[in-house]
Amino acid sequence: MAQQGIQLDEAKFCCSICLDLLKDPVTIPCGHSYCMSCIKGCWDEEDQKKIHSCPQCRQTFIPRPVPVKSTMLAELVEEMKKTGLTAAPPDRCYAGPGDVACDVCTGRKLKALKSCLVCLASYCEQHLQPHYESSTFKKHKLVNPSQKLQENICSRHDEVMKMFCRTDQQCICYLCSVDEHKGHDIVSAAAERTERQKELGVSRQKIQQRLQDREKDLKVLQQEVKATNRSADKAVENSEKIFTELVRLIERRSSEVKEQIRSQQKAEASRAEELQEKLKQEIAELRRKDAELERLSHTEDHTHFLHSYPSLSRLSESTDFPSIDIRPLRYFEDVTAAVSEARDKLQDILTEEWPKISLAVTEVDVLLPQPEPKTRAEFLQYSRKITLDPNTAHTRLLLSEGNRKATCTEGEQSYSSHPDRFMYRFQVLSREGLTGRCYWEVEWSGVWGASIAVAYKDISRTAHECQFGYNDKSWALNDTSNCQFIHNSIKTPIPGPLSSRIGVYLDHKAGILSFYSISETMTLLHRVQTRFTQPLYPGFRLTGIAATVEFCKPQ
Repeated sequence: MAQQGIQLDEAKFCCSICLDLLKDPVTIPCGHSYCMSCIKGCWDEEDQKKIHSCPQCRQTFIPRPVPVKSTMLAELVEEMKKTGLTAAPPDRCYAGPGDVACDVCTGRKLKALKSCLVCLASYCEQHLQPHYESSTFKKHKLVNPSQKLQENICSRHDEVMKMFCRTDQQCICYLCSVDEHKGHDIVSAAAERTERQKELGVSRQKIQQRLQDREKDLKVLQQEVKATNRSADKAVENSEKIFTELVRLIERRSSEVKEQIRSQQKAEASRAEELQEKLKQEIAELRRKDAELERLSHTEDHTHFLHSYPSLSRLSESTDFPSIDIRPLRYFEDVTAAVSEARDKLQDILTEEWPKISLAVTEVDVLLPQPEPKTRAEFLQYSRKITLDPNTAHTRLLLSEGNRKATCTEGEQSYSSHPDRFMYRFQVLSREGLTGRCYWEVEWSGVWGASIAVAYKDISRTAHECQFGYNDKSWALNDTSNCQFIHNSIKTPIPGPLSSRIGVYLDHKAGILSFYSISETMTLLHRVQTRFTQPLYPGFRLTGIAATVEFCKPQ
C-alpha cells in the first residue's frame, strides 16, 4: 500500500531546479522543497541583490533564510530508491532559472513560448492561443521569449517606445515625440531598424572581405616560410662543403657563417610564427564579430536591436593588428655565392670578403620592405585615420571635429588635470601610436610659428625641452618666418613658403619619415633616415591666436 502511495506522489519528490529526484531535501519558509545544493546555488547567485526568492512561488525573503532539512522527504526518497521506484520526470515545460516564464500562469509557471511586443508580456503555449485565434491580437508582434521587454517601455510616460529620434539617437514613445523631442527628426523604430540593417550588412561585407584577405596572407606566409627553411638548409650544406676545402686559417670563419645563418633562420622563423599567430587571432576575432553581427541582424526586437547596435556597429572598424605585406624573398643563395668567391681569394677572406658574407645573411627577411611609394595614389594606400588625445592638449588648445582639429585660443579650456598634458608649450599628441607604414595629411591655416611633428610617447610634458624638435624624442616641420625641419635642436632650412596641406609618410621599420607639400603635385620637403625605437605619435604645436591645424581626409 505504501508502495502504491509513493507511485501516486512520485512527481512530488523531484526538485524543480534540477528536475531530478531530490538529494538531501530541504524545505524553505514558503513550504517548497529542493535539493540542498540546488537551492544553495540558486541563492548564492542572488547574494549580491540581498533579496532571496523561491524559484517556484517567487516569494522573497530578507535576510537569507536557512533551509531546514526535511527528514520525512529524505526517508521517502530513500524508500523509493530501495524499492527500485524512480520519480517520473517532471514536465520539462516548467520555467527554471534563466528561462522566460509565462506571465499569465499562476503557481508554478510554464516556460514562455513567445513574447508580445504590444502586450509586453510573455506567454506559454496555452495562454498564447488567443493571439492566434482572436482577431483582436492579429496586429500584435510576437517574438522569441525575451526578458528585456521592459526596455520597450518609456520610463517617463510608461508607453511603448515605437519611434526613434534620429536627432538624439534614442528610442522614444509617441508622447515623447510631441513633448521633449518635438521638431526632431523622428521615424518609426521599424524604419530606423531597416536603415541600420543595411549598415550592418555593409559592415559584415567588410569583415568578410578582410577575413578572406587575412586567410590568403596566412597561406602565402606559410609557403614563404617553407621556402626560407629550404633555402637556409641548402645554404648551410653548400657552405660546409666549400669551407671543408679551405685551409685551417678559415675554419673558424666557417663555423661563424654556419652559426649566423642558423641564427638568422631561427630569427625569421620566430618572426613568422608570431605573425602567423596574430593572423590566426585576427581571423578568430573577425569570425566572432561576424557571428555577433549576424545574431543581431536576425533579432526581431527592434528596441533590443537599436540598444545593441551602436556598440556592435563599431566592430567593423580596423583592428590594431599591423598590415602584413608578403613579397618575394631573398633566400640564402647569396651566402653560397659569397662563400664560393671567398674560397678563391683565400688570404683576403678575413679582411675583404667577410663583410659580404655577413651582410648576405642578415639581409634575409621573410617580409622584405616594399619600394617607397612614388605617386600620391600609392601614398594614399597607407592612409591612417588619426585623432588627437585631449589628455595631452595644452589648455590653450581647443579640440573639435571629433578631436581631429586643434585651434589656439585666448582663453584656457576646462581640461581636467592629467600627467600627459603639455604644460609649457601649446602642443597636443594623437591617441594612436604608429608603427609600420602610415600616411596622413594635415591642413593648417592662419598659422605663425606652428609645427607638424611626430614624437615618442615619453617626450617631456613640463620641461622647456618638451618643444617638438628640440629633443631626441621628436621630429618637427616648422612653418615660421623661415621654414625648417628640427630634430634634437638641429635645424635644417627648407625652401618655402609651404602649402596649406602637408603630407607625412612614415615607414617605421625602415626608419623613414618624409614631409610633402601637397598642391596639384607632391613636393618632397624633407626626408629623414634613422632608426625608430618606439611607436611614433603625430602632434601639433600652435602659437598664433585662432590658428588651426587639422588632420584632413585625403582627397
